[in-house]
Amino acid sequence: MRNPGPTVAEILASHESGSGSPSSTVARVADAIEARGADGTWITPVPRAELLAAAAELERRPGARTLPLYGVPFGVKDSIDVAGRPTTLACPDFAYVATETAPAVRRLLDAGALYVGKTNLDQFATGLNGTRTPYPMPRSVFGGDLISGGSSSGSALAVALGQVPFCVATDTAGSGRVPAALNGILGWKPSRGLISTVGLVPACKSLDCLTLMASRIEDLDRVFAVIAAPDPADPWSRARGARYRGGPIRVGLPAESELEFFGDEAFRTAHLGVRDRLYGLGFDCVPTTLTPFLDAGALLYQGPWVAERLVEFGDFLDEHPESILPVIREILTSGYEFNAVDVFRAQQQLQELRAVVARMWADCDVMVVPTIGTTCTIGEVLANPIDTNTMLGHYTHFGNLLDLTAIAVPVGTTSDGRPVSAMVFGPALADDTVLAAAARILDEPRLAEAHLDIRLVQKERR
Repeated sequence: MRNPGPTVAEILASHESGSGSPSSTVARVADAIEARGADGTWITPVPRAELLAAAAELERRPGARTLPLYGVPFGVKDSIDVAGRPTTLACPDFAYVATETAPAVRRLLDAGALYVGKTNLDQFATGLNGTRTPYPMPRSVFGGDLISGGSSSGSALAVALGQVPFCVATDTAGSGRVPAALNGILGWKPSRGLISTVGLVPACKSLDCLTLMASRIEDLDRVFAVIAAPDPADPWSRARGARYRGGPIRVGLPAESELEFFGDEAFRTAHLGVRDRLYGLGFDCVPTTLTPFLDAGALLYQGPWVAERLVEFGDFLDEHPESILPVIREILTSGYEFNAVDVFRAQQQLQELRAVVARMWADCDVMVVPTIGTTCTIGEVLANPIDTNTMLGHYTHFGNLLDLTAIAVPVGTTSDGRPVSAMVFGPALADDTVLAAAARILDEPRLAEAHLDIRLVQKERR
């Protein structure tokens, strides 16, 4: 079961008070990783001796205690570069040793965070189930042979197991939200461009988004305050939008008849119970429709965007086809079926849907739907890999196509003990409102903006 360890705030408090230290924190992390063994969470964890040496160096650094993430351990999905470390994308023959650290990760290191290692993923970040890896196949912390979700499978597990309080992952089509849902944690896909994607090996470059996983909204706030920044080297980079200043939040709720649970009545009952609770949490709930969102989502794998993966992996596919898992090879190869006319036709369809959705935000600030409509076991996915993956992405595929911000929020379990997650999403740059809505659902306080700003000012003055 989910067993969150200390939060970012608790780790910082222990380091500041002297009741703990970066060295004792990473020793606990190393113990936890070693105790689990090769369970599919990590691909290349940092060896214990190196972790302890990095912590000791940080403790000796003048002024380090004022850093906003002093001694906080974190993991990085193994599609994001860290200098001197292998980037594998869960394909050993593709692997290389990075010469530079991704700017987003560099900002965390500069803020005093301690890098713990690279986490497992579906190969080439292609998949939502966590089974598409040549390394040990991860499983959900909820047991029952449930899949961990993907592609950011290991990142979700590292947080859900309490090994680290947060991980940096990615979400192109739900890769951050689906595994978060299946492991009972938060998975936040900020608006594209708020976190630099330089140093990320692209899946679909026009849709890729770096994401954060944690167990508390407050931890997301703290980490985002450090990691988010415009990057002139990232052509999709942009500044964050307005902060939520209080007041009513209008929540759009699609008709129950529009919601799909794939015959899973326990999931239907659990989600409808979550919807009922929203009315008592101070939200202004308004009816809306999910149809244009689902229409956009259908374009992702039924349309030419799958061909964008060939920009990055086409040459490797041609030269080393046997190095790629068969299901991944099938998906990549399908990209060759599309031509330029298909691309323009799909772009025009998508733009029409974007216009429809843009008008809908006049009536609501955010929408709430299930993150996933059901769960799958490993056996079910291996027996039917394409259809189960499509089912898992039913509510997430449209996110980046429509330029949305979204977060998976754990909201309990079904009657038979499986994790239930609600997805809160809104238009681009409405990130703070989406986080505020998620915090209200969880009855969690938001960290005061002034406190975050003070710590960041201290960091910038160093």
